[in-house]
Amino acid sequence: MIVGGAVRVPGDKSITHRALLFAALARGKSQVGGALTSFDARSSARVLRQLGAEISPLRPASVVSIAGRGRLRRPDATLDCGNSGTTTRLLLGLLAGHRFAATLTGDASLRRRPMRRVTVPLARMGARFAEQAGDGLPLTVRGGALTALTYEMPVSSAQIKSAILLAGLAGGVEVALREPHGRSRDHSERLLRAFGYRVDETDGWIRFAPTGRLEPFALQVPGDPSSAAFLVGAAVLAEGGELRIAGVGINPTRTGFLAVLARMGAPVAVEDATEHFGEPVADLVVRPARLRATEVVAGEIPGLIDEIPLLAVLAARAEGTTVFRQVGELRVKESDRLGLIAENLSSVGCQAEVSGDDLYVEGGSTPPRGVVRSAADHRLAMAFAVLGTVPGARIRVDDMACAAVSFPRFPETLRGLARRARS
Repeated sequence: MIVGGAVRVPGDKSITHRALLFAALARGKSQVGGALTSFDARSSARVLRQLGAEISPLRPASVVSIAGRGRLRRPDATLDCGNSGTTTRLLLGLLAGHRFAATLTGDASLRRRPMRRVTVPLARMGARFAEQAGDGLPLTVRGGALTALTYEMPVSSAQIKSAILLAGLAGGVEVALREPHGRSRDHSERLLRAFGYRVDETDGWIRFAPTGRLEPFALQVPGDPSSAAFLVGAAVLAEGGELRIAGVGINPTRTGFLAVLARMGAPVAVEDATEHFGEPVADLVVRPARLRATEVVAGEIPGLIDEIPLLAVLAARAEGTTVFRQVGELRVKESDRLGLIAENLSSVGCQAEVSGDDLYVEGGSTPPRGVVRSAADHRLAMAFAVLGTVPGARIRVDDMACAAVSFPRFPETLRGLARRARS
């Protein structure tokens, strides 16, 4: 494949979720442009409507209007969060500061994902939880008056961190957090600062104080760097050309994959940088490259956790053996992402294995061929679709429709890269 021209990716998933949540809490009408219209984003919009916010439909190329009430209201029915772990965990934080009970559930995949990592610290703040099926959904939260919290997190996770910060916001109390292994994405902190809340970071601790005030706002969501990563990967594996991905968020807590690619011999140029609501945005310019193996260490993982499937398939085309250290967190994503990366690489003729919490991928030049089991995991499906673009590849992903969880029309966008080059 020869790539060329310019392309845009859907709006940032993490920022879309947070923008909808903040707008629902602000009293008045907010507008969000460039919002992601995926299944996960629609899950957030759907449950926030049940909680009293008026939200216009999420449609491509439209501005979403959100009328917030200043507080959430008691829902009349169970809140179905679909497949969205972000919706669930961040909402638990907000609901912890509201004086009513709400029950959350989701699809089969989401119901298996652990929730105690969020409910334990929220319970220490004063929220109460009733489990129906062990450490997962369905789950009932009864919020109320909260107390301040100082908490050392068991894992570095933006969802856990954001849930606690949002509980501090909703409950009007201070919180102090410490992440154990590297800094996870900081979109919540940036948005909170934009509204005047104090969020300080010193000696590894994040300290929040309820000094600000949520007001209606207008925000333009940048392109999602995790979605852009798949197009970056396709351009790196291409036989020639140059691809520009316009208007991508380049928050440093989200772009760790670019540093890894540079070590692998595929530097990506960052051009035309600007900033909006504290979030840096730029164009990414990518060219094909010959890849070499690298080691991704534990401290890097929080900044590229969602890009590991893509980096793993690129490692399968690199010279040497790439090691991803301490990636056990992948076992509790939308699937057992860690096991399925290795299983699927092996099924298409590549060499990969898991040892403890480490993933080893040996590079090769034989065209990959075989069937990929996605387990309805959008990032696995997209990563192996990218691997399927190399010359001679014959890869069939069992469920490409699941890509719409984060990247609507991904197959068409991937195919369109080559068409742009020919035009």
